[in-house]
Amino acid sequence: MSEQTASSEPIIVCRDVQKWYGHFQALKGISMDVEKGEVIVIFGPSGSGKSTFIRALNRLEEHQKGKIIIDGIELTNDMRNIEKIRMETGMVFQQFNLFPHLTAMQNITLAPVQVRKWSKQKAEEVAMQLLERVGIPEQAQKYPGHLSGGQQQRVAIARALAMQPKIMLFDEPTSALDPEMIKEVLDVMIELAQSGMTMLVVTHEMGFARAVADRMYFFDEGLIVESGSPDEIFHHPREDRTKLFLSQILTH
Repeated sequence: MSEQTASSEPIIVCRDVQKWYGHFQALKGISMDVEKGEVIVIFGPSGSGKSTFIRALNRLEEHQKGKIIIDGIELTNDMRNIEKIRMETGMVFQQFNLFPHLTAMQNITLAPVQVRKWSKQKAEEVAMQLLERVGIPEQAQKYPGHLSGGQQQRVAIARALAMQPKIMLFDEPTSALDPEMIKEVLDVMIELAQSGMTMLVVTHEMGFARAVADRMYFFDEGLIVESGSPDEIFHHPREDRTKLFLSQILTH
């Protein structure tokens, strides 16, 4: 690597990442580089390995072969490396995974106080700023059970952002939501993308992909079938499998 490019090492480097569940190979050699500030959309049919891949990036799933390097740290079985990487990567799931017995505010402040060792006051100030950023400051003292699905997912995004991650991972963040709530969550994600956050998003929301993705990756059967800019993927897909999948999801 030349001197000039040494400083601009991609923030995520994946090389031939493979994963098995027993005899079933979920990932068959995924390679991808993600630059700082890029927004990557991963899409494809269910069972294609999308969620497994994104969960492998912060060791919620363990890969058995290949390399994953996040912000210069290789993901190995070393717990210290795993903890460092988890500090840098925020994760938002399909199910909101909020603690039901904690208010929105308490859900957001828990990790910064326990992990980052912030004072309660600092954590609460940051939490309020984030609740304003995701458009629900008035819900700070409510419990998840009293919030709509869209509001819960926005609290979950604020909670992930409270740790000040360098990378945000989204695993189908809108697929459990009623249609009228999807837009309010996507709007927050679009704002986040435009602010320069590095994001990897597993989603079927093609409008979101068109609006903010730098690159799209089509997964099928544990492989990357095709990748390209939104323009290339939507208007000039090369692979028949991609064309078929897009024709099925874009007509609905």
